[in-house]
Amino acid sequence: MKMKRFLVLTLAFCMVFTLAACGGGGGKEADAGFEMSICIASEPMTIDPQLNSSVDGANMIQHMFEGLMKWKDDGNGNAVLTEGQAASYEISDDGLVYTFKLRDDLAWSDGQPVKASDFVYGWQRLVDPATAADYNYMIDGIVVNATEIIAGEKEPSELGVKALDDSTVQITITNALPFFIEICAFPATYPVRQDMIEKGGDQWTFDPATYIGNGPYKMSEWKHNSYIKMVKNDKYYDYANLGPDSIKFALMDDDNAKLAAFKSGELLHIWNPPLDETQALLASGELIAADYIGTYYVCFNVEADPFDDPRVREAFSLVIDRNYIVEQVTGTGEVPATGFVPSGVSDAAGPGADDFRTVGGDYYSVDPADYKANCDKARALLAEAGYPNGEGFPIVDYLYNTMDLHQSIAEALQNMWQTELGVTVTLTNQDWGVFMETRKNHDFVIARNGWIADYNDPIQFLDQFVTGGGNNDSNYNNSKYDAEIAKVKSGKTPEERFKAMHEAEDVLFADRVIAPVFFYTQPYMQSEKVKGMYYTPLGYFFFMYCTLEE
Repeated sequence: MKMKRFLVLTLAFCMVFTLAACGGGGGKEADAGFEMSICIASEPMTIDPQLNSSVDGANMIQHMFEGLMKWKDDGNGNAVLTEGQAASYEISDDGLVYTFKLRDDLAWSDGQPVKASDFVYGWQRLVDPATAADYNYMIDGIVVNATEIIAGEKEPSELGVKALDDSTVQITITNALPFFIEICAFPATYPVRQDMIEKGGDQWTFDPATYIGNGPYKMSEWKHNSYIKMVKNDKYYDYANLGPDSIKFALMDDDNAKLAAFKSGELLHIWNPPLDETQALLASGELIAADYIGTYYVCFNVEADPFDDPRVREAFSLVIDRNYIVEQVTGTGEVPATGFVPSGVSDAAGPGADDFRTVGGDYYSVDPADYKANCDKARALLAEAGYPNGEGFPIVDYLYNTMDLHQSIAEALQNMWQTELGVTVTLTNQDWGVFMETRKNHDFVIARNGWIADYNDPIQFLDQFVTGGGNNDSNYNNSKYDAEIAKVKSGKTPEERFKAMHEAEDVLFADRVIAPVFFYTQPYMQSEKVKGMYYTPLGYFFFMYCTLEE
């Protein structure tokens, strides 16, 4: 089933829509400046550019750091990928060498000049095994020598990212890739200050004295489990055009409290209001369901009994009534997922052609008429695995992070598994940061998960499942899958790459590693007084040029 509400992004850039909402809000008049108070999540696991792997963390980092490239509103309601810290760039005729010339007015928030070597350090830090960055695979097989460095076979200094001089960064990649320029706008590739990291150690992000950035805002205070506040960076090259005097990210996980704060004007922008308020808020126009390229899924620990058996994993997947969840639980335009890579991601044929999900097809039916047959097949599979009617099946625990949405989905899944399979499933919730760490450490048997596009290519959905991958929460290990991903990264033509990606997804579903539930939308509310926010379906909201109209 094709998800028509999602935007199809081109391989070269994403179109971003300026989104205005209706609702409460307040503050100082626009010409006097104001504090843009928002809540998108609770305490982030990290705001280290190389270590972050969450959308909320990335949104915060986007305001305090900037890459060679960035997302910018074009002034007409759309935004395009454009030069950020780079003033210009050139690509060699063979498409393998990118040479970026830095702007001549760059400075860190403490006044020190931004140098090409700062970018080199950030990219090297990303692949350095000592960093243990979950996102190191983003440039694995893409930037020269990245694979060997990650494997410990070469030194980080041998990465194909060089400072030709203080203002010139040269990056050499292994194959010509149209989406590479998008990677240069992704937080994991942002520059960071080596001296500050060495000074602050693993606590460098907590202290404004060491959390030195090169973006439009700088952190002024982090009151843990309460808020992160950032103020305008007067060293930023576009300082004169910045909007809010400060941006305050409130750290809350109580959806009712978030909505109450929004209605009182304390917050001007929130994500995911309480589920029981969703339909009324949508009908009133106060809630916007923005396009969002991502997949919500159930993650199995394939090394943990009883989910080490693919028949059990498939049984648990088949009895999920995805239509019920998107119609009766979430209710903000989500579409039942029939694969992992969502609609909205381009295929080899390029813009205007069928996207990856349409070409790849469905791995199971989400037709309501087929649900009974799916359940019958699931019970047969569970019996084959040695658990007829659920007899002898151990009590298993489903892990999710504290939030109304995830709790409601967890309760629906629990009921489906217990009713249709005759098994007992308990539920455990954890605060966001703790949950992320638990899942990363594989300390679970079954958990909720989700993945949002980082750039417009299916590989950044699929390569997380390579053996030992930093975001391979399922602990999946299959040499055939790894081989297909290796083919993708060595493919010389788009046709070779996309063929291997479809085959990789086939392997993933043959092993039933995950159970996709739905393709996302991003529900949010914003005061009608706020103007100038822009958004990309990759999940980034940009507040740095917002104004407030009374």
